[in-house]
Amino acid sequence: MQRRRSKWMTAGMLPALAMTVVMSGCSGGGSQQQGQEPGSKKKENITVSVYDRGLVPESEGTIEKNRWTEWINENGPANVKFVAIPRNDATAKLTTLFASGSAPDLIFEYSNTLRDQLYSQKQLLSVDDLIEKHSTTYKKLLEEYPLLKSVATMPDGKMYSFGKINGLQTNHALYLRADWLKQVNKEVPKTTEELYEVLKAFTEQDPDGNGIQDTYGTSLAYITSHIINAMFQNVRWVVEDGQLVRDWERAKAATEFRKRLYDEGLVDKDFLTDKGGQKAQQDWVNGKIGMWGGQTNGPAWFQIYESLKKNNPSAEVIVIPLPESPFGQFSPTIQNPVQLTAMINAQAKNPEAVMEYIDFISSESAGKTLKYGLEGTHSTQGSNGCQTFVDKDKAKELSYTDDFRMLYSPVLEGKCGYYVETLNQEIPVEKEFYNLVKMADEAYLNPERPIADITHGEHMPTPPEDIQMIVSSVNKQIDDLWNKAIVSGPSYTADQAMTEAKTLWDKAGGKQVEEWYAKWYSENKDTALLRDKLYEFK
Repeated sequence: MQRRRSKWMTAGMLPALAMTVVMSGCSGGGSQQQGQEPGSKKKENITVSVYDRGLVPESEGTIEKNRWTEWINENGPANVKFVAIPRNDATAKLTTLFASGSAPDLIFEYSNTLRDQLYSQKQLLSVDDLIEKHSTTYKKLLEEYPLLKSVATMPDGKMYSFGKINGLQTNHALYLRADWLKQVNKEVPKTTEELYEVLKAFTEQDPDGNGIQDTYGTSLAYITSHIINAMFQNVRWVVEDGQLVRDWERAKAATEFRKRLYDEGLVDKDFLTDKGGQKAQQDWVNGKIGMWGGQTNGPAWFQIYESLKKNNPSAEVIVIPLPESPFGQFSPTIQNPVQLTAMINAQAKNPEAVMEYIDFISSESAGKTLKYGLEGTHSTQGSNGCQTFVDKDKAKELSYTDDFRMLYSPVLEGKCGYYVETLNQEIPVEKEFYNLVKMADEAYLNPERPIADITHGEHMPTPPEDIQMIVSSVNKQIDDLWNKAIVSGPSYTADQAMTEAKTLWDKAGGKQVEEWYAKWYSENKDTALLRDKLYEFK
């Protein structure tokens, strides 16, 4: 699919920062002293959260102090103290920091649930006046993309968040071994029934040609499981007859499909313990499964493909549209086109300095440096006019910078803002992965095959606390019942699971939850960022 510049974007949309971002002198050592230089404005001290994913190489330092935190402090408008937040426990950590009065001035967080909770507790600063009086760069972004202001506006009519424009990009993708299809004489499956036949052949007809029955159709773990749910539109909340309702039939159908695969030995039976999908990933790169759900954006996903090709040089991989189920044809989850990522603590001592930092970190010049590094050192302009990395070793110095640019909008770079354009198409394996991402774009960024959910998950509403308590108390139990049906053979069916699940739901207060969601949809369906609007970013 040919990407186009968003219709909301104009050329040269962001003015250059008044302060020049110095592109030289960046090093791990950072010899320049922070603070006031002769004749310059005094830098204020602020605190800023950053996700700690455990990705920082020891040679680079820590997530709080490394070559890029030093670069930010040397070239930015404030002296920033970074506060590490464990990514896998971010909500709990941030909640604790707010409760103790020690939360950072600027909080980076993807969770809309936590954001809504902090808003209701009056822990966040409204930012409309701050932007109007003290912003240039971010204010311009809001003017060019009014939808960003719309999604940041809370029930009181004021904004409490900052965000970025990602544009329309894929996220999950269904990868299939095309060479195995040829080996078992099958076509690309168009329906879930045809998919079953393909997975059966992948298991039983020796698709790798080694004379041993040692392959499976797929795994039911992690992303592959999410994708199967998308095929059947098993997303809990669906629109029927113009109303938002809690679904059961789609969940039952998705369970029956999984159960059929499991009972017939077409999938790895360890899926319940493979919560992060690591075993499924290893089976994919080792050539043991023929279908796998992965992602499309970022070097980690390219490296998985690279490992597959290293282990199986003759492997041919394609990305396919999700097969059609009795409920329609859908696509897996996509990137959030307009994403809220940051909030200011209501107790911040110097909001103006925080706003200046937001302008700096959301600018194209700072964002590109934190994405591509220094021109000539880390990256150079490729034949497509976009930045490409000089070599893989230097690119490792940028392997942990994503969370420092959570306010940088990729659309500022046009087509070059997408990860896939950093791939060097003169290298065969990189060109192959480039083509896979383009297949995903063609398959999934199509409103005729929309995402299965009513919107991206980050734009779903956050119910009040009493409704949340009902949902959290029962959803895990219901999921356990579906899983029990998958692995129990004839002794426990999907019909039995659905009957028990409905009973649990009703006893927990599910009708109250249904009424809340139905009312929200009725009152907000014309103004909320629902899925049809997501495709306007195309």
